[in-house]
Amino acid sequence: MAALCVASQFDPGADAVLFEGDCRDLLPTLPDGSVQLVVTSPPYNLGKVYETRVDLEKYLEQQAQVIAHCVRVLRSTGSLCWQVGNWVDDGEIVPLDLVLYPLFVRHSLHLRNRIVWHFGHGLHATRRFSGRYEVILWFTKTDTYTFNLDAVRVPQKYPGKKYFKGPKRGELSGNPLGKNPTDVWEIPNVKANHVEKTIHACQFPVELVERLVLALTNPGDWVLDPFMGVGSTVIAALMHQRKAVGAEIVPEYVRVARERITAAEEGRLRVRPMGRPVYEPEASRATLPPRKVSLRAAQPPLALHGTEQNR
Repeated sequence: MAALCVASQFDPGADAVLFEGDCRDLLPTLPDGSVQLVVTSPPYNLGKVYETRVDLEKYLEQQAQVIAHCVRVLRSTGSLCWQVGNWVDDGEIVPLDLVLYPLFVRHSLHLRNRIVWHFGHGLHATRRFSGRYEVILWFTKTDTYTFNLDAVRVPQKYPGKKYFKGPKRGELSGNPLGKNPTDVWEIPNVKANHVEKTIHACQFPVELVERLVLALTNPGDWVLDPFMGVGSTVIAALMHQRKAVGAEIVPEYVRVARERITAAEEGRLRVRPMGRPVYEPEASRATLPPRKVSLRAAQPPLALHGTEQNR
């Protein structure tokens, strides 16, 4: 098997492109309509090591520049997936998907799903409920787009369930390949004990990108991540015979991305498998009887007044 060709500048003959620098310098070098899928998680303007915190208006201007380039390089059958959380200012949150939405609409993109990515671990809040989800905005460029649902189906809740009456009596009531994963995805985020953890503070889980790659592209297609980080999008694309191009301004992250690609080539890279349950309930818990509650006992007795007490 030939070694992967990993380039540092865009090369249509490469298997992967890892550009060290600002994506606004990489994107102009990509041909129009050359990318099938754009999937990324941009900085949230929180002042992390890989970003400089600026006013929200300035942040949106920067995002608008990147989005315009991404739309230009996207195929007519392509998809754009922008994964974001909240911008936080003095304890008050601004949902970034809401303020970014108009930037996509100005390019006449079509929103297909607002996917909720739910995870179990994160920062604990004391003045509001602790956040445990982020959002993926999935846009398509046209009404004719790639969507391979069978590639990402998940197990049926009741796989052997059959119709018990009517013309389909005795037949399976669910698709034997599995069910649609819906627009709420429970996938662990990459924290300290995650098998994929690297030096990046806010790392994409490969499994999250895999589902998008499999559903929205075909083998041989290009996948673009303008904010590449440590290369999780690149790994997900290469795992499934796609090509990948990404940009990253932090040199250490690019180095880690290259190391992860090498480890994947050699069969050493640890990745959480798609479809693995987030947790397995204990057998003892599964047999616990239902809890009984009394609404009447939870309320104070009604007080009677005046003549009502004498009736």
